[in-house]
Amino acid sequence: MDAHKALITDIFNNSTLVEVPFFQRSYVWKEDLWSRLLEDMEYVVETRKPHFLGSIILKEGRHPVPGELFSSCRTVVDGQQRLTTFLLFLKVLCLKLGQTVMFDYQFRIMGQMIALRHGRNDVDAFEKVMATTTPTEISNPAPGSRVIEAYNSFVKNMDETKLDIMTIIMNTQFVRIDLDANEDEQQIFDTINSLGVSLTTSELLKNYFFNRETAAEYDSKWASVFEKDTETKAYWDQEIESGRTKKALIDIFFDAFFLMFTQDKKYPIVAEDRIAYNRLDRLALSYQHFINKYCNGDKSVVLDKLKPYATCFQETFRLEDCDMCVPPTYGIERLNIVIFGLKTTTLIPYVLYLSHNISDESILNEMYGILESYFMRRMVVHASTKNYNGIINSLLLNRVKEPDSLRSFLIKSEDATTYYPDETELHNGFHNSRLTNLQTRGILYLLESYIRPSQTATTLFGFNSYSLEHLMPKKWRNQWDACETEELERRRDLKLLTLGNLAIIPQSLNASIRDGNWETKLNGKGKRPGLKACAAGLATMRDVLQKETWSEEYIEERAEQLFGYAKDLWSVGLGE
Repeated sequence: MDAHKALITDIFNNSTLVEVPFFQRSYVWKEDLWSRLLEDMEYVVETRKPHFLGSIILKEGRHPVPGELFSSCRTVVDGQQRLTTFLLFLKVLCLKLGQTVMFDYQFRIMGQMIALRHGRNDVDAFEKVMATTTPTEISNPAPGSRVIEAYNSFVKNMDETKLDIMTIIMNTQFVRIDLDANEDEQQIFDTINSLGVSLTTSELLKNYFFNRETAAEYDSKWASVFEKDTETKAYWDQEIESGRTKKALIDIFFDAFFLMFTQDKKYPIVAEDRIAYNRLDRLALSYQHFINKYCNGDKSVVLDKLKPYATCFQETFRLEDCDMCVPPTYGIERLNIVIFGLKTTTLIPYVLYLSHNISDESILNEMYGILESYFMRRMVVHASTKNYNGIINSLLLNRVKEPDSLRSFLIKSEDATTYYPDETELHNGFHNSRLTNLQTRGILYLLESYIRPSQTATTLFGFNSYSLEHLMPKKWRNQWDACETEELERRRDLKLLTLGNLAIIPQSLNASIRDGNWETKLNGKGKRPGLKACAAGLATMRDVLQKETWSEEYIEERAEQLFGYAKDLWSVGLGE
């Protein structure tokens, strides 16, 4: 990487083509930024002081083929917006001052092709503007081009009497960062733009797999999957929490898709490469490295499987399942609650593998049930999640896709990070584990959907519709009977945080009801409803609503009841 100060004439030098990736985002700057640039340029001329316009990241691009005019090519990683805007500004200024020869000499290669070549979204509009010979507005019919809009804005608002071309060119500065072909542009871009919009894996991969000459292949293998219509685009643009960051589903897919290859034993991936491939912040570079080293540079090895796996992903992983009633039987609807509702996204690669490779729905649902049982049991006992990536990688590496093989794999480990909690530990978890609100909601919701009578008069809402309620409130000291000893008081404080004292309800209680005594909490007060109104019809609350008092004894009793449900639900032959 080479970073240095540069003028616009250092970026465009009569022989270098600066190329925006063909599938890059469109030009998006608006009136406020165009107006600001005009004001800044007037200030530069007035003061003759240097003005910093931002950073430009350029990566070594393709080599020219015979007949092309340029001698070298640089690909724009970051800076498309400011380079485009500055050239539009200079074009209009030269037109207004009658100095088009100067513009063409500096910004055309061999006096012919414009030295900044745009991507598919803006190339026609940009070329049209660059071919203009008079400073007059250009027709821009709907839906309109933002490039032409910017040009027209400069034509309308620029006062050329306040501007001087050479003063502007010699005082407008950039920080130019040059990368060679092997450097990771995603890491560098994201570091420099840490407070801005990230350069996504999917955007980098799109421009790696396709170019101007392979637009037809792009339409059949990419656009037909990810950009087919508005609904499809909206699906892939949905963001979910993944670790400590948010990612769009399309990038989550490419994370999972990559594992299909790197965990395939037919590719003899060496240890140091596996370590590098685990770095998701450099995933686009890992794809390129994998294809070059293990596929002899043949992109079709990956591209030919892209559409079937992406289609399967879209059919399998549905965030809307968290807003819908889920069935009592094992299936993808319940597992999507575990994945998205409970943020166990580590499961996605293996579930994608199963969904793509198992055609028998009954076997597939059995596999989903085994996974739900294993991960929910570990959640109840508050087991470590730190080796979940290792579990998933091993399942993929060993191509586990039969129920008995999956059961055997999950119950054989005695390691603390992977073991299967037995009945004794599950029992202890319901009586003593203190979990996060999200984990508790998920456990109670999945139990509720399992034990709920099929002919009930009330509807089970989606997971996202429920909130968590402490039956004995955290602030019990205000209105509940005091404990006889400090030890009993300490025990009560611990018990009120366990599963037996927690409930899901579709309507949060008013604070005065939530922290009231049991009679108030149960029946409400005035027009403010209590548990009997808000939790009516919930199977996990049926016995609770019959209690005239609530105590540590009843918390234990309910924990035992919930344990019984869980023992039946989360078993599917796993060690019992």
